Amino acid sequence: MNPYVVGLLVALLASIILLKSNNVKKRGLPVNVGGEPGYAVRNYRFTSPVESLWEGVSTLAELFEQSCKRFEYRPLFGTRKLIARETEVRQDGRSFEKLHLGNYEWVNYGDAFKAVCSFASGLVQVGHKNNERVAIFSDTRAEWFIALQGCFRQNVTVVTIYASLGEEALCHSLNETEVSTVICGHKELKKLILVSKQLNTVKRVIYIDEEGVPSDVSLAQKNTGWMITSFVEVERLGRDKPVDADLPRSADIAVIMYTSGSTGLPKGVMMTHGNVLATVSAVMTIVPSIGTKDIYLAYLPLAHILELAAENVMVAAGTAIGYGSPLTLTDTSNKIKKGTKGDSSVLRPTLMTAVPAILDRVRDGVWKKIDARGGLSKKLFNAAYGRRLAAINGSWFGAWGLEKVLWEFLVFRKIRAVLGGHVRLLLSGGAPLSGDTQRFINICLGAPIVQGYGLTETCGGGSFSEHDDISVGRVGAPLPCSYVKLIDWLEGGYLVTDLPMPRGEIVIGGPNITPGYFKMEEKTKEVYKVDERGMRWFYTGDIGRFHPDGCLEIIDRKKDIVKLQHGEYVSLGKVESALVASPYVDSIMLHADPYHSFCVALVVAARHALEDWASNQGIVYSDFSDLCQKEETVKEVHGSLFKAAKQARLDRFEIPAKIKLIPEPWTPESGLVTAALKIKREAIKKAYADDLAKLYA
Repeated sequence: MNPYVVGLLVALLASIILLKSNNVKKRGLPVNVGGEPGYAVRNYRFTSPVESLWEGVSTLAELFEQSCKRFEYRPLFGTRKLIARETEVRQDGRSFEKLHLGNYEWVNYGDAFKAVCSFASGLVQVGHKNNERVAIFSDTRAEWFIALQGCFRQNVTVVTIYASLGEEALCHSLNETEVSTVICGHKELKKLILVSKQLNTVKRVIYIDEEGVPSDVSLAQKNTGWMITSFVEVERLGRDKPVDADLPRSADIAVIMYTSGSTGLPKGVMMTHGNVLATVSAVMTIVPSIGTKDIYLAYLPLAHILELAAENVMVAAGTAIGYGSPLTLTDTSNKIKKGTKGDSSVLRPTLMTAVPAILDRVRDGVWKKIDARGGLSKKLFNAAYGRRLAAINGSWFGAWGLEKVLWEFLVFRKIRAVLGGHVRLLLSGGAPLSGDTQRFINICLGAPIVQGYGLTETCGGGSFSEHDDISVGRVGAPLPCSYVKLIDWLEGGYLVTDLPMPRGEIVIGGPNITPGYFKMEEKTKEVYKVDERGMRWFYTGDIGRFHPDGCLEIIDRKKDIVKLQHGEYVSLGKVESALVASPYVDSIMLHADPYHSFCVALVVAARHALEDWASNQGIVYSDFSDLCQKEETVKEVHGSLFKAAKQARLDRFEIPAKIKLIPEPWTPESGLVTAALKIKREAIKKAYADDLAKLYA
């Protein structure tokens, strides 16, 4: 080739690269802040942290009242009508509850506000004082949110407790906060009765009526000294004898939210109205065109800040909220009667939130169906996926336009129908989402997945990726309510002077930073700091790095670092995130011991994938537990983990040398994972101590 032409092409290529680097959209900008030296970034839209988007609104109670007046006749709360509740008995003798659910029945904003005011007055009528605390101990539902806002109208602090919490943690949460009134569902009432003798301050219980569920009210009345009242009765009392509102101030404690307790007993994080409002305000500036035409499917625990903040965002925007549950989410969910519709099919939501564990299961479920069909269907899906992926990566533009419409009709339309077919935005939070899952869901649903990063201690506020950011594996730029700063962690070797990107421990500052932990002053002083400018900062313990456009990536966690016998550092969370890509993995816990030179792993086996493999191999077994113990099965799964590790470019010492297959899933009820489905490392180590000892033997 002519040297002149070659030189011209090289110059042209260099110009394109330079142009691209200069035209990268800046989503976060460096900012000068106080406190410990580091590398700090703010959102590009706001020079100082946002506290409230609405003039005259400084609390969640004021925000709710404003929305109910603005959107008075718009639908707010949707609940599915129960048609039938059945018990299905399988061949092995196990029984499962199946629900036949009908359409959504709606309550508009105006009527919801009346219900909240009635409940607030009813609380006073049953004897609750505003200097006492209320606990909400129930699954996510409309009554949960009504109770929350009812408490706010009397400036009552709400203690949130996961419905799946174990007995020890439940008693700890209620006793530590000296709760006098508990609002619960029927199944939670059963748990309360079992521990009633250990509860020191509970005086009254308000139970939520559930159609078709046997009541334990008489048992509670017989075996406890509590005043037992139904939710409906409290509302009626309030309607008959209304009481003036006693509205809170911005600095008043709205919620004491108990963390899901991945280590030890849960800690109660105190959140002010101003803290939560700052996060809600910030998210409102990021989510595109959210409004009255949207429908939000609520099914994650409202006791988690992700769901609590999300539902307040929906209320602020005048959006309809339809309630569901993880066990009734889709047509094939465990509790949905065969032949009937799941929540997403009936509601057809436009907005959803999810935790990575749920998205991983959606991805695995799609792949399972594709593999089961095989043949032309599988080839067609692979072709469509490949072309769409190439288009996103910018290497094949033909996958857009007319071709995109064709693939949508032939392939992706059926997959989108799993979540109702109308999802336009999906928020993932609660834990890091793998790049593979993010891209897979993004392509199959035809809608962006935005990742958020925050903690209970920051009211969920931290960073948030924008809908037009097509990158994966990052958690976006700082939210407008937050400054995000990296500080050196010398022990781990992460420095803000690192090239090509600054790295370090993530510290978050802003009006969303909570006052601290309830009755834990020393722990609060350890991780919360106030700088010389009065800014409050929370030290997360997570390790991150900032990309040139100001977006954050989570790369490690201080607590997850273990030093092996020969001096190598292993990040447990990083390795687990890589290995969960294996189709045989439902959950995994890597274990590293400083007295050994290798790692081991406990792997909860993905039942369907492993049984399909065994069937293809002609392996005979008595039950799934027997299959998990077979040498060839362990070898197959171990090989799959090795392959996933190599794809993630893990070092040899990071790959588990030995594994133990676990046939039973880890659930919140078993106490081995949190309500957000994050593993409880210490609980698992204790439960499987003998197995871990054998792996190291």
